Amino acid sequence: AKRVLVVDDRPDTLGFMLLGLESAGFEVEVAANGREALERQREHAADVVITDIFMPEMDGLETIDRIKAQFPHTRIIAMSSGAGRMQDYLKVAGQIGADATLLKPFSTEDLVRLVGRLASDVPGRSR
Repeated sequence: AKRVLVVDDRPDTLGFMLLGLESAGFEVEVAANGREALERQREHAADVVITDIFMPEMDGLETIDRIKAQFPHTRIIAMSSGAGRMQDYLKVAGQIGADATLLKPFSTEDLVRLVGRLASDVPGRSR
């Protein structure tokens, strides 16, 4: 199964995403912030990392930057609420390496479809 790492500081968001992705057949790990995400990624690299932009310890932009540098094949989805300036942050996320963006709130269907599309695109792993 394709591995997905979900990074968000809100337990309710993590729970919703974990449930949706696992029921779609993905192997899922969660992390509460960027620092934790990098530790998880080094232990057992995920095919797709989904990260929130605003988090304590290490924000999403720095997380994306570091994961892309160390794991160039990993696909990254940046997520954030679509309010106000958030669109700008998501744009920056794309410029520094995010492969896609998700605007909160999103449906399980949208999440699963996007992760599936990106996961099938990861090179060098058995399908």
